Amino acid sequence: MNLTRSLVADGPAVEVASELAVFGRFVGDWHVRNSLYDESAGTWSQSELVWTFDWIISGRGIQDVLVDETGTALGTTVRTWDERAGWRVVWFCPRAAEHVVLTAEDQGDQIELRGVQADGRRVRWRFSSIATDAFSWDGWCSNDHGETWWHEQHMEARRLIQ
Repeated sequence: MNLTRSLVADGPAVEVASELAVFGRFVGDWHVRNSLYDESAGTWSQSELVWTFDWIISGRGIQDVLVDETGTALGTTVRTWDERAGWRVVWFCPRAAEHVVLTAEDQGDQIELRGVQADGRRVRWRFSSIATDAFSWDGWCSNDHGETWWHEQHMEARRLIQ
């Protein structure tokens, strides 16, 4: 067996296809204009990224990988539907020693994710302005257990034509 052939699936599992459509609409490749806030310096940096989403685990989940301009993978997210608890999401970024565990909720025109990052701080992520060829993504972080939030990242994604 080959890991890639075992991991990647051709499409969503039929019995949960409607639930998986929440993130399934992102399957494919996206060009991303990324803005990232450096909390210690108080400045924003810009970069261009490629964000690729695909079906995994017999079509029961969706995984992505975010790649920088040099072709280096920055991190990956695994999203699975749990009929008992809803969406379970985990982001891994080994270069930054980051591991974020979240839950996600489809709110119609946007998807809201809430969780905790490796240092214990709460995070809130949001997909919005979702269309077949574009979406926005924003991340916020809280240093005070969710009392206040600061904007940490903004991404504008456009679907790449294959």
